[in-house]
Amino acid sequence: MSRTGSLRGRLLRRLALPLLLILLISSLSAYWSARRAADTAYDRTLLASARAVAEGLYSADGVLRANVPYVALDAFAYDSAGRIYYQVLGPDGEQVSGYEDLPVAPADTPRTEDYPALARFYDGVYRGQGVRLVSLLQPVSEPNLRGMAQIRVAETQGARERMARELLIGTLWRIGLLALVALLLVWLAVSLALRPLETLRRAVAARASDDLRPLPDAELPREIRPLVAALNQFNERLQALFERQSAFIADAAHELRTPLAALKARIALGLRAKCPDEWRQTLEQAAEHGDRLTRLANQLLSLARIESGARAISEGGAQRIELSQLARELGLAMAPLAYARGVALALEAEQEVCVDGDPILLNELLSNLIDNALAHTPSGGNLVLRVLEPAILEVEDDGPGIPQTEHEQVFRRFYRRGTGGKGAGLGLAIVGEICRAHQAHISLHQVQPHGLRVRVAFPALVPES
Repeated sequence: MSRTGSLRGRLLRRLALPLLLILLISSLSAYWSARRAADTAYDRTLLASARAVAEGLYSADGVLRANVPYVALDAFAYDSAGRIYYQVLGPDGEQVSGYEDLPVAPADTPRTEDYPALARFYDGVYRGQGVRLVSLLQPVSEPNLRGMAQIRVAETQGARERMARELLIGTLWRIGLLALVALLLVWLAVSLALRPLETLRRAVAARASDDLRPLPDAELPREIRPLVAALNQFNERLQALFERQSAFIADAAHELRTPLAALKARIALGLRAKCPDEWRQTLEQAAEHGDRLTRLANQLLSLARIESGARAISEGGAQRIELSQLARELGLAMAPLAYARGVALALEAEQEVCVDGDPILLNELLSNLIDNALAHTPSGGNLVLRVLEPAILEVEDDGPGIPQTEHEQVFRRFYRRGTGGKGAGLGLAIVGEICRAHQAHISLHQVQPHGLRVRVAFPALVPES
């Protein structure tokens, strides 16, 4: 949780960044909109002032005069945000009234289409300040004076900027408040949406450690049901694993109890004996029982190793193994044992055959197959190891074989054929578990006139990247 943070926080952060970007874009758009609105409003005022001045034009003795009304003069006075200047030029460009050095409109300034007047709006600099100007052409038609008079009215940008700033600040306040409300609503919505997960967490936390019953999903949202279904499937697999482990522990305890009781009884009988020959016989029998216990313990450890090996294979930890080389090395290692029992051990592996798997488990598989075959092959018999393409391993002996009716049962744990067997019934069970871990198929085949062939077919090899 400390590394990834909460889901609620991640959602809020991911929503806050787009909202911040939207706020920035909206701010720029609001500023330009506010500035256009301010220009439109104040341009109308400038034009009205120019028209007020134009209405006061008259001629006297053939000279153009400007009678600026008191109301127009009052409009030109200082205001709270800026100042207004004006200039009146006669038909010949002579100064009639007002300020003499107002900026002239650029030659390419178009005539406004927003108002029915011969007016042009433009920006300029006057006395070190940015100003907005309007140039209005007013026809003059007097007996001694005809032409176009020009009225220029300029206003500093302070009022416009103040209006645009006020509009911008108001817009930002509204957008920011809307963003905060949106984030709050998202936080509340996420909290409500995550409430079923909290309910599920409390239900799981309140369960006992051995309670693997399916979690109910009737009142959960549709998006959470796949998670609950996956948890229930995991619990089912876990419960099956626990049941197998419990059964295995019970069977192992039963199998260990019998030889231990026999060993204890044999030792107690030897302690009551008074003849050295009886002592020696007791020690020999105790050693034999000890060997059986050691073999059983090793087989139980092998079954325990299969679980970790299968997990490593499923997680991508399989290694590329040359099956022919493995069979050759193990055959050489077990050749002295086969010779001691009078069994001829042969290897048929002409080509290299590779499989993906765990080397320890595959070695255990082949060891159990060879050991089982040696146990059932009579003296003077033959035992053959074969490695075939594409990825097949065979162990064939000429012993008595296994009836077809028992081919499935021999892979069960602690299953013994007949009543006189000395083994624990785990050899082929270990082989079956290792085959399942490698997704290999194992099958038994009768050999005529007598014998058994065990075939292990491994899956197709995955090419190395």
